[in-house]
Amino acid sequence: MWFRIFFWLIGLGCSIAGGICCIAYMNFLTTGRNTQDYFIFLINRPEVFLLPIGLVIITFSIYSPNKNRES
Repeated sequence: MWFRIFFWLIGLGCSIAGGICCIAYMNFLTTGRNTQDYFIFLINRPEVFLLPIGLVIITFSIYSPNKNRES
């Protein structure tokens, strides 16, 4: 149980960090850049990939089967 909570918290931290970076980089849209430039910029930033990585870790920590339960 603690193992799952630990990975859920790691995934939550990664997804929050990646999500904040995506939102913070939206300030480039106010400088006159279009959405295509925004997404090209996001693809080149490594910290933005923390969002999908964190979501995958959260998904696996929630939906992975628990082997300690007896059915």
